[in-house]
Amino acid sequence: MLVLNHDYEPLSICNVKKAIILLYLGKAELIAACDGRKLRSVYTSMPFPSIVRLSVYIRLPYKKIVLSHKNILRRDGHVCQYCGKTESMLTVDHVIPKAKGGPDTWENLVAACVSCNNKKGDRTLHEAGMKLLRKPIRPNHVMFIRHFVGTVDDHWKPYLFMN
Repeated sequence: MLVLNHDYEPLSICNVKKAIILLYLGKAELIAACDGRKLRSVYTSMPFPSIVRLSVYIRLPYKKIVLSHKNILRRDGHVCQYCGKTESMLTVDHVIPKAKGGPDTWENLVAACVSCNNKKGDRTLHEAGMKLLRKPIRPNHVMFIRHFVGTVDDHWKPYLFMN
């Protein structure tokens, strides 16, 4: 279940039990239900939740995604950013090499297959005659929600910027 803050910003994903408890206690409202599915008890039935929205705004500190090898690969979808291969042996490459002052930042690190990483070596993209498939960016927590879920319920797409 997708949990939205009071302002409709995606906060997290929870299990059905947690969503039902939030709804039952009046701490959340049902935004979307799974089509044709219901939860039943002896005395009542209710729609199977897909999206719930919190009744009050929860102020959270900025959700900083930790810069790590695993998170670079996750951001890039486990795809080499030079050739597009999806092999299991991916490394992390500095777009501007460290030897030339390239920093360890989200905007300078990309997933690369071993052959592309070796081909590029300690050179810039221009020097190596290579191009990036897409410019590396700092991810936000919504990107990781999308990755964690895998296939996304159609109801979720407007909230996860996936129209």
